[in-house]
Amino acid sequence: MSHPDGYAKRYLRHSRGICRRLFCAVFYALAALLLCLPPVLAQSAAAARNDALYLYRGADRNQRLLERARQEGTLTLYTSLATTESRPLAAAFEKKYGIKVELWRAISDKVVQRTVTEGQARRHVVDVIETNGPEVEMIAREKLLSEFYSPYLADLPPGAVAPSRLWVNDRLELYVVAFNTNKVKREELPKHFEGFLDPKWKGRLGIEATDSEWMGAIVKKLGNERGMKLFEKLSELRPDVRTGHILLAEMVAAGEVPVALSAYHANAESLKRRGGPIDWLPIEPVVGRPQAIGLAKNAPHPNAALLFTDFVLSPEGQGLFNTMGRVPVSLKVASNLHSFPYTLIDPATVLDESGKWEKIWNQLFLRKQ
Repeated sequence: MSHPDGYAKRYLRHSRGICRRLFCAVFYALAALLLCLPPVLAQSAAAARNDALYLYRGADRNQRLLERARQEGTLTLYTSLATTESRPLAAAFEKKYGIKVELWRAISDKVVQRTVTEGQARRHVVDVIETNGPEVEMIAREKLLSEFYSPYLADLPPGAVAPSRLWVNDRLELYVVAFNTNKVKREELPKHFEGFLDPKWKGRLGIEATDSEWMGAIVKKLGNERGMKLFEKLSELRPDVRTGHILLAEMVAAGEVPVALSAYHANAESLKRRGGPIDWLPIEPVVGRPQAIGLAKNAPHPNAALLFTDFVLSPEGQGLFNTMGRVPVSLKVASNLHSFPYTLIDPATVLDESGKWEKIWNQLFLRKQ
């Protein structure tokens, strides 16, 4: 039979072992935390410096910004703007200032995914984000953007600056009806979307697969009862569903989709200017989708980033958008694309109500429950 003192000694040794292991675990955890603190603190300091730079309004702002941007020498832009427009835009900036633009172009969802993933990993690569308004609002909600000042903000219409002031509307994407000029005559097209409910349009219509926000904006414009009836009747015509607005416009030009109800104006106009058998009309109600530009909170080249944003919002940059068939926002640039009324999508509302409209859209046009 073991002596009681033996139990006590073994218990004491066991307790000491637990304490040593617990102490080591706490020590190494604290050490790991302390090792992580310097980079985190450095990044916080860099973000604070960027914020101060972005909001600077001193008399020497422009000169100081240019000098420091040229010292940085480069910037990285993530955008969904088609390369036929984004490359000329970048080239014009490079020619004017001698600052290199590293351009990465992808669809808006990919822009968001890459920006957020890198931000969460604290891998700060991007300087400027330019894509669809709702997607920039998503990035802003992840606290990856900073408020900025530009003298060209004064040239923009009311509502162009987000309520959070973390991004600015720099161009518009208009949803228009595109048609193949060899298959459809302009005078055949109705004045209003409800005209497409005529059975003669069955088998001749196409839409883009992800345009639930376009539907939501039209329903709100027409009122829920009238708007929902319109889209329920349209779904009965089984329109051709294509993924990608560029592809949809190309299918119209190729004659595979005679009429696209939710085409982007810029895509149709670009193909038209290149001689394609495609044209477009702003059939009511026209919906405008704001495109936006924002500055990364932890931009590694903040001066070059702000200078580029100034350029995009300036009459020069906005005029370049206009010549490329894009809809400029600046009131300093005249455009015939402002000659008809349109309803502007609210990016915040899109995000907050996306589940509702996607569910309805999927049921009507993608046959998903």
